[in-house]
Amino acid sequence: MNIEHMKIEEVIEEINSLYKKSKEEGLNAQEKELQQKLRRRYIDNVKRNFRVQLEGIEPKK
Repeated sequence: MNIEHMKIEEVIEEINSLYKKSKEEGLNAQEKELQQKLRRRYIDNVKRNFRVQLEGIEPKK
C-alpha cells in the first residue's frame, strides 16, 4: 500500500477502519505500523493545508 499516493479521503477511511478493528479484536504489529504511518500522513496534510492558508493571509495596514 503506497500511502503517499492515496487520496486523503482514503487515508481517513483506512485510519477509521484500523481504529475500529483495534477496538474489536486488536491489531498485529504490521497493522499498528500502518496505522501510525496513515496518521502521520493525515497530520502532515493538515499542517500543509494550514500553512497554505496562513501564507495566503494579507496583514491589514
